[in-house]
Order: sequence, then structure tokens, then C-alpha cells
Amino acid sequence: FEGDRGEQVVVADEVPPDAAEAFETARTELVERLADADDEIAEIYLEGGDVSDAVLKAAIRRQTLARTFVPVFMGSAYKNKGVQPLLDGVVDYLPSPVERGDVVALAVDEGEREV
Repeated sequence: FEGDRGEQVVVADEVPPDAAEAFETARTELVERLADADDEIAEIYLEGGDVSDAVLKAAIRRQTLARTFVPVFMGSAYKNKGVQPLLDGVVDYLPSPVERGDVVALAVDEGEREV
């Protein structure tokens, strides 16, 4: 994140060499945890295959919507560090209002009658 308020998100194409080991460890743990919840990821993982970013993102969305997996983002309000990835995660992984369906309200004072 660059800029006075972290408004410029810089995305690198490659992982820096000094962070490569930590990246691989974290990605492996992510795939293992997701394999516990998602059959498609579990199959790829057990076969020893490589999980592509697109397949990983789709599985995170599926399991988030199924409420069996919770993606966690880190950031700071100070200089807006990590705010944009958080917002991208909301768009990528959470349901839109259209996908949500009808919401039923109950009138508590009328015997929980649907309103």
C-alpha cells in the first residue's frame, strides 16, 4: 500500500524471495483447511495436484456461502492499510442482496406472525 493514506494498492506479480517460504507455508495451510470443508479442493489436494487461484477463490466463495469457512482479512484503519483487499473480499466471497433471497420478519408482539 502506497500513498499518504494507503490509497494506492500495489499488486506484485511475484512473491519477494525473502517472503517465499512464508507464502508457501500459509498457502498450503489455506488449501488444507479448505480441503476439510470443500470436496473439490479435497480431491485436488489428495491427488497431489496444484490448486489454481481461480479454483481456490471459487471454493472459498462456495464454503463462505455455505457457512462452513470464514475468510479473514487483516488491515488497519490507520492510513487505510488493507481496506481495499477487504472490500474486494466482500465482493468476491459474500452474497449480493439479489442472491440473498426474501427476508422474513416476525411480529413478536403478534405471536411471531410473519410480516
